[in-house]
Amino acid sequence: MEESREDTGEILLDVIGQQCPLPVLRTRKRLLRLAPRALLRVFASDPVARIDMPHFCAEAGHELVEIRDRGTWIEFLIRRGENIHEEDEDLASKPVRSL
Repeated sequence: MEESREDTGEILLDVIGQQCPLPVLRTRKRLLRLAPRALLRVFASDPVARIDMPHFCAEAGHELVEIRDRGTWIEFLIRRGENIHEEDEDLASKPVRSL
């Protein structure tokens, strides 16, 4: 489930119930469709996301603004980086179901 939060300028991405590697792959794909510096708030229940998401952000050049432990799920606030690589543009055109 994905929705926009007009009041904060954030996009929400709910990947609760999805297992590794889907939370990071869907986050990556969604970030590619956002403008540089836009905010994406991700809700994930996979405990591995606590390790994978910070690593992904560091490698891809996105800023991990905050992580909040919500008990049975984790909330990540990510600011999209400035640069997109050519191979990432190809990924952005693929349907999410293929990930």
